[in-house]
Amino acid sequence: MPSTEMISVEGLSKTFKLHLMGGTELPVIEAAALSVRAGECVVLGGPSGVGKSSILKMIYGNYRADQGSIVVQGESGPLDVVTATPRQILRLRASTLGYVSQFLKVIPRISTFDIVRSEMKQTDDVAHARTRDLLIRLSLPEQLWSLPPATFSGGEQQRVNIARGFAADHSILLLDEPTASLDRHNRDAVIALIREKKAAGVGILAIFHDEEVRESLADRIVDVKQFAPSLAGHRPLNF
Repeated sequence: MPSTEMISVEGLSKTFKLHLMGGTELPVIEAAALSVRAGECVVLGGPSGVGKSSILKMIYGNYRADQGSIVVQGESGPLDVVTATPRQILRLRASTLGYVSQFLKVIPRISTFDIVRSEMKQTDDVAHARTRDLLIRLSLPEQLWSLPPATFSGGEQQRVNIARGFAADHSILLLDEPTASLDRHNRDAVIALIREKKAAGVGILAIFHDEEVRESLADRIVDVKQFAPSLAGHRPLNF
């Protein structure tokens, strides 16, 4: 029996208007199409600046698409993120759609332990144990758990970001370079966490510039260059 299609993208297009450059329009994605099934890790490939992160941000609802559809299998059934209301998108994120970006954004003065713990709906004992397990597996020293992560190193902040993203029981995960700031030991820990999510039936759409990570985890690679409009005369930008 085929697995459930968790994400279905059709005809997706996005153009940015650069107001500080006289309203210049920069087409980034045109007629993109892809799908992600439950238990599958699909990787977005292509050079830097081709629009990979833009696709993730449109699926998450941070960027509005100009055209096309992004149908996500939510808790209450399929939802097209392109036409969804902000409230519907927030509900989708809370119940279904997780996102690990390259940057940690949290409320100041909240401890690392509470940042990760707050993502879980389980009882206190179960959530406490799960939080400890994630922080230990990602090699975050226990003396840091009670501290807010604002003063942590880049690698430590990224591990907090990963722990938070993997703490919730989301059925879909969007991963934007989760291993970029990590050493080999912690990179391998993240690979193991991703494999566990796949085995649990989570649909994953990811960006990995590390070829070894990509080859280890990808069920399919979608080359985003095929969706990049001609940018003759423009230098690729990272959106």
